[in-house]
Amino acid sequence: MRNKVVDAREALSVIKDGDVVAISGFNLTTSPEYLILELYEMYKETGHPNNLFIISDTLPAVPDRGLDKVFAELYEDKNQNFIRGVLMPFIGWSPALMKMTLENRIEVYSYAIGTTSYWFREIASGRPGLITKVGLGTFLDPRIDGGASNEIAKEKKTCKVELMEINGEEWLLYTAPTPDVTLIRGTTADTDGNVSMEEEGFYGTVLNMAQAAKAQPNPGKTIVQVKYVARKDTIPTRDVVVPAPLIDYVVVSPDADKYHRVSGSYVVDPRLAGTVKAQKTKELESLLPTPDKIRDRIAAGRVLIETMRLVAQLKKPLFGNLGIGIPVFVSWLAGEFGYSDFLALTVEPGPVGGVALVGQDFGVAISPNAIIPMPDMFTNYEGGIIDFASLGFMEIDPKGNVNPSYSPVRVSGPGGFPVISAGSPRTFFAGGFTAGKGIDIDADNGKLIINSDGNILKFNQEIVKIVFSGPQAVKSGKRILYVTERAVFELTENGLRLKEVAPGVDIEKDILAKMNFKPEVPENVETMPEVLFYKDLGVLKEYIDSILKEGGII
Repeated sequence: MRNKVVDAREALSVIKDGDVVAISGFNLTTSPEYLILELYEMYKETGHPNNLFIISDTLPAVPDRGLDKVFAELYEDKNQNFIRGVLMPFIGWSPALMKMTLENRIEVYSYAIGTTSYWFREIASGRPGLITKVGLGTFLDPRIDGGASNEIAKEKKTCKVELMEINGEEWLLYTAPTPDVTLIRGTTADTDGNVSMEEEGFYGTVLNMAQAAKAQPNPGKTIVQVKYVARKDTIPTRDVVVPAPLIDYVVVSPDADKYHRVSGSYVVDPRLAGTVKAQKTKELESLLPTPDKIRDRIAAGRVLIETMRLVAQLKKPLFGNLGIGIPVFVSWLAGEFGYSDFLALTVEPGPVGGVALVGQDFGVAISPNAIIPMPDMFTNYEGGIIDFASLGFMEIDPKGNVNPSYSPVRVSGPGGFPVISAGSPRTFFAGGFTAGKGIDIDADNGKLIINSDGNILKFNQEIVKIVFSGPQAVKSGKRILYVTERAVFELTENGLRLKEVAPGVDIEKDILAKMNFKPEVPENVETMPEVLFYKDLGVLKEYIDSILKEGGII
């Protein structure tokens, strides 16, 4: 049998002008960075391959690394013809790609991470694309943007979303060109091409991307970047993640510390790979981000109260997801109060439990209890298998629609947000009530103190981009709360309804006057628990302990 281990140039020479190239990678984890950079060097030296269309399950980059390093150079070359377009669920870690998107330099499409990840599995099975309800009523809906992130994408429609009706209900069909070549990453390959992932932070969509390249009617090639090569038949059978028939070429990274990092900040760490389980200690939990603003702590505390009420109701640990922004502080508070065991938290690419990292390391977790493939993790979200999610927000409109991250000058992509928010049976959005400069908010003795507010309003009549559909959530019977430091809103069939206000807050002056629309305001608005508005966190802990004791949990 042919030895599949070759140098990078020989392997990459199979990529032709105009090809569709799939590349794995959630930030730097599972990103074949060496292959990406070598492919670009070939183009710079010879002009080939060119006119490529790139598809990723997320984004194989962080700033100045991986694909962002390529786009930083392409941005300076106004005549570049290396890449004609991309389908990337998240482009926020590539400032250069965001600028190219806004300037309409290449086609850019952004489906949700879970949608794209599942799409690879579907086309590998010979299906035309992915059918799902995720995206209805949002920018992914073809009646709005159809997942196109700029005008050239809307015109070219290389990737399309189509509206369908099945049994009288609306569904979306997501399609994109199938890959001619797929670049993936593993840890070890034997000379036949069997691939294991023992040092990787998760499995991601690596197997399904390899399958997608080999599917009929036009099977292509799969190239894998690894750290080590083993003799034939020496990788333990259960460690093989991608079997040899799916692999055409194996390329060994020449400098693993440089091109094969387990995440942005870590070269290798067995705790991230799940091969060593460290005891959860205060030292480990200190890696969680802590709020430096009291308003963030208040909002996170209100979400924690909601989750612990649910623990008391369901009488089990909650299976859930915490998004970036204020929701990450919920995990920190739970750790401070000794409630971590009541939350079985997940990270989109596959880890369950452990201490999830943030920033350029987002996606991996220290000492997770389990790691599953990314499409299977998104099944937990889309199918409503999780108990809850708490996600951040940038803007909210009268119908309860949410924009988590888009602005007129920033097109980050939806990430995992559309699938998680659409599928979770209970979603607690959390954010500051206003944004911008000049915010001075304090709390003490059970009251909120607003000295000055931000200059940017977040509750607007119209929002930049709808990424969560309030009407669709109402139709699906979801429970939706919008939590801030001064007010809590709930979603009803009529849109946003004011549910709670902070003690010490004037509804007209501090809430309604700082919104660009008027929500439904009942005659009797509840008061947010006063325990949230003390400097001493012990007061909040006593309150939540009483909830858990009443539910027979502690």
